[in-house]
Amino acid sequence: MIYKQFQDIQLSALGLGGMRLPVIDGKDAQIDEPATQEMVAYAMDHGVNYYDTAWGYHSGNSELVLGRTLARYPREKFYLATKFPGYDLGNMDKVEEIFEKQLEKCQVDYFDFYLFHNVCEMNIDQYLDPRYGIDAYLQKQKANGRIRHLGFSAHGSVPVMRRFLEAYGDHMEFCQLQINYLDWTFQDAKAKVELLKAYNIPVWVMEPVRGGRLARLGESHTARLTALRPDEKIPAWAFRFLQTIPQVTMILSGMSNMDQLQENIRTFETDRPLTEAEMTALLEVADEMLGRKTLPCTACRYCTDHCPQGLDIPELIKLYNEHNFSDGGFIAPMALMTYPEEKRPSACVGCRSCEAVCPQQIRISEMMSDFTEKLKG
Repeated sequence: MIYKQFQDIQLSALGLGGMRLPVIDGKDAQIDEPATQEMVAYAMDHGVNYYDTAWGYHSGNSELVLGRTLARYPREKFYLATKFPGYDLGNMDKVEEIFEKQLEKCQVDYFDFYLFHNVCEMNIDQYLDPRYGIDAYLQKQKANGRIRHLGFSAHGSVPVMRRFLEAYGDHMEFCQLQINYLDWTFQDAKAKVELLKAYNIPVWVMEPVRGGRLARLGESHTARLTALRPDEKIPAWAFRFLQTIPQVTMILSGMSNMDQLQENIRTFETDRPLTEAEMTALLEVADEMLGRKTLPCTACRYCTDHCPQGLDIPELIKLYNEHNFSDGGFIAPMALMTYPEEKRPSACVGCRSCEAVCPQQIRISEMMSDFTEKLKG
């Protein structure tokens, strides 16, 4: 196992994520506890010392199952991370109640790592609002030793992250981001990493294989990468990409079965960052994958000057691309919650004035209609 230095401790470069634990009969809330115990035992035996969970994972059962599982081991043998669930605005005034319950669920006296969960457009105002006292409370818990390291995760845009860092960046010790070779440009992951670099904040990675999408590629892309590294399996390319980014300290993977765990641990026996030629090839593969399911908007903004509704068309196309490529998910609906009704895709009147000036000849009105229908589903 590769280890990374973080302050005065060494972390396994691979962490076990608790969002996709093995389940019974495909039911997300019913975790297969014996299978989880077996996987954690294997991970422990092979050097994994970082375990990540959260209040909402597996309908609230991830913290319980990981708590019971990790209680079988000496406390100094593992580092445990969980998060304050600010993705639900109803939790904002319950930070103390939730934190105390998390300690109970996880059967620990302290958390090694604790995060503001999912800083984004939907909750940034509440996270920064002193009335809720979230930051003040978490800093207090750090001062009294019940949080060893405080950080945040983010699915929001670069401007949202910047607002958070301007307020709290002086005491944030790490940040967890969705980074993979698809999202390096697709979700502005590269710009987010650069922002964190300016604050000297190390990077934790979630969704390294984008929910399994990067574990299996089409025949032509598989052949291209295999020609470059005949001994490397396709899922490993996603991890090698991350090993190439100097700011990355921790890579979390939500592994659902023993085969995935064993394969990933084998990958992390060695540190094999990509060469420049390999990086170029991998990012070209990403561009080709994205190009098949996304609209080629360049954000020239000619369209916005011609929209009678004043819609931010490039941003809506960006969210549409994310939603379309991911076959749904929470990111686009979450972002659109912050838009007034009159600025959402459904506000498009289909006049096509924007299409008349679009250099990419995107059928914007059809996109707006399709997006509206997809959001209903």
